[in-house]
Amino acid sequence: MKANETLAQAQGCDADWWRGAVIYQIYPRSYQDSNGDGIGDLGGIVTRLPYIASLGVDAVWISPFFTSPMKDFGYDVSDYRGVDPMFGTLDDFDSLVEAAHALGLKVMIDLVLSHTSDQHDWFKASRQDQTGEQSDWYVWADAKPDGTAPNNWLSIFGGPAWHWDARRCQYYLHNFLASQPDLNFHNSRVQEALLDVARFWLERGVDGFRLDTINFYFHDTQLRDNPPLPAEARNSTIAPAVNPYNHQEHLYDKNQPENIEFLRKLRAAMAPYDAAAVGEVGDAQRGLEILGQYTAGPDLMQMCYAFELLSGARPTASYVADVMARVADVAADGWACWAYSNHDVMRHISRWGLGQAAARLFTTLLMCLRGSACIYQGEELGLPEAEVAFEDLKDPYGIEFWPEFKGRDGCRTPMVWDESAVGGFTQSGQSWLPVAQEHLPLSVAAAEKLPGALLHHYREAIALRQRYGALKNGAQSPVTAQGDVLSFVRSGDAEEIFCAFNMGDSAADIALPQGQWRRIGTEAGAAFDAQSRRVELAPWHAGIFQKSLTSQQGI
Repeated sequence: MKANETLAQAQGCDADWWRGAVIYQIYPRSYQDSNGDGIGDLGGIVTRLPYIASLGVDAVWISPFFTSPMKDFGYDVSDYRGVDPMFGTLDDFDSLVEAAHALGLKVMIDLVLSHTSDQHDWFKASRQDQTGEQSDWYVWADAKPDGTAPNNWLSIFGGPAWHWDARRCQYYLHNFLASQPDLNFHNSRVQEALLDVARFWLERGVDGFRLDTINFYFHDTQLRDNPPLPAEARNSTIAPAVNPYNHQEHLYDKNQPENIEFLRKLRAAMAPYDAAAVGEVGDAQRGLEILGQYTAGPDLMQMCYAFELLSGARPTASYVADVMARVADVAADGWACWAYSNHDVMRHISRWGLGQAAARLFTTLLMCLRGSACIYQGEELGLPEAEVAFEDLKDPYGIEFWPEFKGRDGCRTPMVWDESAVGGFTQSGQSWLPVAQEHLPLSVAAAEKLPGALLHHYREAIALRQRYGALKNGAQSPVTAQGDVLSFVRSGDAEEIFCAFNMGDSAADIALPQGQWRRIGTEAGAAFDAQSRRVELAPWHAGIFQKSLTSQQGI
């Protein structure tokens, strides 16, 4: 390699591939089973990579496949450098990376750094006594004089965030399950061990990371109580009504300023590989602000996503305009990654009550907004949330809060590839979660044969984004809402693209800005008069128009 040349650059890679990228999320347990045990695996993903590539996406994000007791289905890691046998082997992972790269797909893996499983060797050593070499690798604290927990911090999964350990006669912190103890990031040796984990996977060829709960890494060393959150400010997207976690303003158990310096170290570890990261910002009140902080500069994370477009209520034009205005205010120097669905929330088709026209419009909007985009497996088929009976539940979150909150299993049921009883997911007659029978008519095989299927619109919308540089990584004008119509302009070096979205049930007439515009894309329902620059948008339809900046404009 030449001096100052990164490994990825020497191999001909684009350091900014992530900017405007479309990332396809795979939940490996539920994507494709290759060995007949009813559980998806790495080998199954390999067989489906050509389908993913056919969507036109840039990258895949694979949710955790590491060695784990699976109390939280892989988000409780017991060996960061191992593949859980249910998913395959390290050789299988290497084959996946090779196959993805051959198809032009980047590979991002889900790193869970804030906590481990209580079965991890680090925790086994840490809990032995208070003076051992790894005794301070986790967050330990003495009980109050009356024996109660050190403070009022709560677990996202319900109850106190502290668990009493009889070996050490101390409490340990767990922001999630009691079997997921939090690592002590104030210990530099912990940080270096985790950076080594990142390097291990980068050496195996991964192109980046999705960073689980990126704002949970550090805690307040004074262990101060969190203040209460007024009822009117409780806007969490997950179980807001029944989970007492939403009753606190989380000032001290996460979002600590020390996190910035660790993220710089992580970016430095990634730099030789031109790898990219997208961080999950888990904060209902300050998500966009933290997104701005964590992506503000070339030495921090490339992307983060907050939960504004994972909202419970269907976004209106004014809501989207407000979100984009806030992003421009608090994250002008950063980069957002937008998503409507993922493995933690109800599928957006059900959450927002979308019909076909609205589903198509929101897809086009996602591909036109400034930022990168994540697509969750099955959303391209228009899958609704699956109904999962209590006796079939696997998610500890849902089991804890049933029936007021049914958990996350409804968005995690197996992918449907055909209309057979198990949807082509497995050769076994039974899958780890039941295949949703209501999903079968929406399978990939059925959609491929149906010209009007949402799957084809996803391909068209992604292709539109990939075709026009202004949509992929151009600037974005202030987003405006006039009634139900949302509009903005994306600008590149050689073009401007005007985007208008009618997010209402009545037709709308709008005027385009000055210039010679031509309609692009395959959007129907937009009657356009180029001479007057007026367009009539049918309900729940978009109009996308391009203007060249390299030719003379006569209007």
